Amino acid sequence: MSQTPHALTTLTDEETAFAEALGAFFREQVGPLVHKMDQQQQIEPSLLPMFFEMGLMGIEIPEEYGGAGGNFFMAIQCVEEAAVVDPSVSVFIDVQNTLVINAIRRWGNDEQQARYLPRLARDLVGAYALSESSSGSDAFALRCRATQDGDDWLLNGNKLWITNANEAGLFIVFANTDFDKGYRGITAFLVEREMAGFTVGKKEDKLGIRASSTCELILENVRVPAANILGPVGKGYKTAIETLNEGRIGIGAQMVGLTRGALESAMSYAKEREQFGQPIANFQAIQHQIAQAATELEASRLMVYNAARLKDAGLPFIKEAAMAKLFSSQVAERVASIGVEIHGGNGFTTEYKAEKFFRDSKIGKIYEGTSNMQLSTIAKMMLQ
Repeated sequence: MSQTPHALTTLTDEETAFAEALGAFFREQVGPLVHKMDQQQQIEPSLLPMFFEMGLMGIEIPEEYGGAGGNFFMAIQCVEEAAVVDPSVSVFIDVQNTLVINAIRRWGNDEQQARYLPRLARDLVGAYALSESSSGSDAFALRCRATQDGDDWLLNGNKLWITNANEAGLFIVFANTDFDKGYRGITAFLVEREMAGFTVGKKEDKLGIRASSTCELILENVRVPAANILGPVGKGYKTAIETLNEGRIGIGAQMVGLTRGALESAMSYAKEREQFGQPIANFQAIQHQIAQAATELEASRLMVYNAARLKDAGLPFIKEAAMAKLFSSQVAERVASIGVEIHGGNGFTTEYKAEKFFRDSKIGKIYEGTSNMQLSTIAKMMLQ
């Protein structure tokens, strides 16, 4: 069994300052809107220009294209800090950075990068359209078809569970150009919202991360020029796999931030809530739950940071990314549940943050690869 080098997991002074600045921004600008956004199932539109102005929607986009010129670790920090306040905002920023921008930077040609990266840094929201009714964990069972028509391609099919669909103007859509070749016919296309035949359909009414839009996409003879093929024809499966490997670290960061938010809320309440003449934080039963939660939070955070450091260093990170997502999502669900219990009856009401963190935590075990899929990835890499 090969050993992967461990990357540095502590923060530099610059990274600490960056995280603190992000945390203050999300608390001040997003915090007061969280309950309203959750109820209305929509991210406050006025926040979007602020996210772009702050450079949060193009962290890894090079400065020459108008981006922040940062690295993957900085994107992970942003995702984490956003989730402390609102996991819905966190995944909105996460998909833009760790999926859409990463895919275009990795697989896009010079013309595509020059055409889309400046817009993604400035005002264009992106979405990643892989899932379908027949293809969830079995991503390559997708039925969306791409048929060549002269120099163009016609896309037909439906996509489901597409995050950011309501706000997005650019979609990375995966379709099969030759079903006889199986997954080797899958190709990635850059589809713009205004293209004829493209429709954003039903918006899902979800348990958690309700402000984050999750919609169906309908493609009816959507004409896409060959210039909008992302990567080689028939290599879309590689684009999907490699991008999702990085995206798992983003989901891990989201779960770490959520865990932090849930724990901070629980500790604050435990110090204020009095029973038997003293704050419940004085009771050993509460203290032990908080101590266990804090320990698991630290472990999951270091796992996510390590995976991100490895990715930035160009070292193997697939196993570490799967472990980070698996463990951080387990911890998030566990700590969010404890948070509800520490709040007692109040934790079961929408007046306090605890119930929302609990609802939001469940998705961590499901999207961008279920926990079972992460276990399969880890086992395969351990046993090879």
